[in-house]
Amino acid sequence: MVPAIAGDPAGRRARCIGTVYAIAPGTGRMHLADATWTDLDEADVDVALLPVGSTEQHGPHAPLGTDYLTAAAIADSAAEAAKHEVVVAPAVPIGVAEEHRQFTGTMWVTPDTFRAYVREAVESLLGHGWDRVVLVNGHGGNVPAIEEVAARLTRDHDALVAPFTWFEAVDVDLPMGHAGAVETSILLASYPELVHEERFAAAADDGADRWGDWVGSVDLAQDSAAFTDNGAVGDPGEASADVGDTLEEQAREALVSLLDAVLDRSTTTPAHK
Repeated sequence: MVPAIAGDPAGRRARCIGTVYAIAPGTGRMHLADATWTDLDEADVDVALLPVGSTEQHGPHAPLGTDYLTAAAIADSAAEAAKHEVVVAPAVPIGVAEEHRQFTGTMWVTPDTFRAYVREAVESLLGHGWDRVVLVNGHGGNVPAIEEVAARLTRDHDALVAPFTWFEAVDVDLPMGHAGAVETSILLASYPELVHEERFAAAADDGADRWGDWVGSVDLAQDSAAFTDNGAVGDPGEASADVGDTLEEQAREALVSLLDAVLDRSTTTPAHK
């Protein structure tokens, strides 16, 4: 039985914050880390999800784990809604985030290290015969790497690996920013206990209105500390749990549609023409 938290009947926050539970095969969704190997061996898995994110500053009001927590929440929500047997792997919590290095607690690896880690992690899933994998991403700095890894794995194996970045799949009348209204909204919907709403005004006052330091089409800022004093970009005061619910619904529906397409597509490499 999934332990319930008020306002979280699926137990999503409990799982991500530390309570362990497993879901039996045949129910549509399994969390790899919580299951036994025999349960997974007996499951007729259609597709595996690997959430990837980052541990990096998200202003004074939001947790450093925002990117991997939101990726895990979207993956879990889609797995629950899908009509397929889905395995959700543990989230990769550290990504390509050196641009936030001046802010205490931020962790990062090089793009080469990240690509190698994600590639080998997915290859371990493929080794169990799970030949369809979706990388569910919550961090913009990971996008080029996961696109490259997904393409390489699909070309090198009889498999289909697809990248999915949740905030590229949503449409609300709010700027993306960084720890701004979009990310803060989905946190308020999924992990409200981790958000410091009393710090919203300070986040907006000492943050930035836009990402980067642009001259025409060129961003001269390599690090976020060059243009934001506290790490925030945008006004988290515009966030709400209702908007977060809308964002999660849109991302969930987009990911479920992608899972359907991935399962309809052949994993066989096209022959030479």
